[in-house]
Amino acid sequence: MRVADLAERRVAVWGHGREGRAALAALHARLPALRPTVFCSEAEARSIGSFRRPGLIGAAAVESRGDDGRKADGVESRWFEIVTAQPTAADLSAFDVVIKSPGISVYRPDLLEAQHNGTRFVSGTALWFAEHPHARVIAVTGTKGKSTVAALVAHLLRALGRRVALAGNIGLPLLELLDPPCMPDWWVVELSSFQTRDAPAVDVAVINNLYEEHLDWHGTRERYAGDKLALAAVASRLVVNWTQAELVARIGAHPHRIAFGDAGGWHAGEGGHALFRGAQRVFDLAGSPLAGAHNALNLCAALAALEAAGEDALAAAPAIATFRPLPHRLQALGERDGMDWIDDSIATTPQATLEALASLDGRAVTVLVGGFDRGLDWRAFADRVRIAPPHAIVTMGANGPRIGALLRAAGGRYRLQSAPGLDAAVAAARALTPARGVVLLSPGAPSFDQFRDYAERGHAFARLAGFDPQAIGEITGMGIG
Repeated sequence: MRVADLAERRVAVWGHGREGRAALAALHARLPALRPTVFCSEAEARSIGSFRRPGLIGAAAVESRGDDGRKADGVESRWFEIVTAQPTAADLSAFDVVIKSPGISVYRPDLLEAQHNGTRFVSGTALWFAEHPHARVIAVTGTKGKSTVAALVAHLLRALGRRVALAGNIGLPLLELLDPPCMPDWWVVELSSFQTRDAPAVDVAVINNLYEEHLDWHGTRERYAGDKLALAAVASRLVVNWTQAELVARIGAHPHRIAFGDAGGWHAGEGGHALFRGAQRVFDLAGSPLAGAHNALNLCAALAALEAAGEDALAAAPAIATFRPLPHRLQALGERDGMDWIDDSIATTPQATLEALASLDGRAVTVLVGGFDRGLDWRAFADRVRIAPPHAIVTMGANGPRIGALLRAAGGRYRLQSAPGLDAAVAAARALTPARGVVLLSPGAPSFDQFRDYAERGHAFARLAGFDPQAIGEITGMGIG
């Protein structure tokens, strides 16, 4: 379905986060006569005034105006209706098409009932793909590291002189680039498990890894895996992590598959100190700005993606040294009170927290874990920290009591303390951590119980530790460049 197909239809936009705002801007730019309905929260409704100030969609500035041509003020709008009540199945069934935000599960009973009644649900990602069927796309997904891999792919392609668009789940909705001022050589698109079924075809798909996550959206681990791996079926060429036997087995045979993490392809060798392409030593990891074995695999994934795209990965590899790491991903904030502080707020699974701890092996680490409870299994985490204990663990947030109970039952040679929220957790960590030790925020859970997103949580951690949150920086390289 293309944007033009929505003309003269009853259309709703469900959600008014950045994806929803991008959808509204696209509708207003392409179909100014359309009068959609917006289903959103009270907080989102209050932000609509800021949306109606000039914003960019591609290269075109967009404003909402009333029927009299004057810019509207406040939260009311003349060109779309705002509904802040949670829509029912009957509400949704009143529309021909609903453009939903990614965070709204396609398995919700009210959505399924409306779908059965004839309402079609689409996403901004699906609309973009329909508008750009000939775009050359490298799509990146995975439970962990997909933003880093996508940003690396874009960085390495640009080092080769290619014009690249970096967008998607990384923080720039594709619909914000619906009408780009110039067409890039490559589109590097990060897709979450909420979006992988929205891509009808891609040139290269990178599946970085597969762990349990987002069970609140997908319902079951099996459904999560199926949705995530659906991207493989629409990829002309597939890049897959060979270190994960379950992932490789689930994908099965693909006619054009490139593996990374395998001795025959891109992998880390010499005890994890260098990158190799087969037997060829390519890059000394001492020159990489990304720490940890998991990031060595991320580098391999990005280089394998270039190779799958027909680009010169060997020539691009030296540009790894100039890559700027993404914020809130094992980001060293600095030293305060005689200890080092590291922000890994992006870690929203127990496995990600284990990777962070492994990268700090040998240090006296106090790790802060816990947040919004999605029902993930923490038993593997408890087993691992019993074998390789950090100095201390501070549990916090909505699932903190559940994690703490599991850790106490499992036992371990580390100090364990609980805190209701991040502020108390930071205070506890400051008291527990010895001189020259490390305080690590790596929650292994989303932030929604206390914060808007992981970035807000990371900024709060920096402030509580005594750093300027504004110095953390933002993700660079998004958009076309």
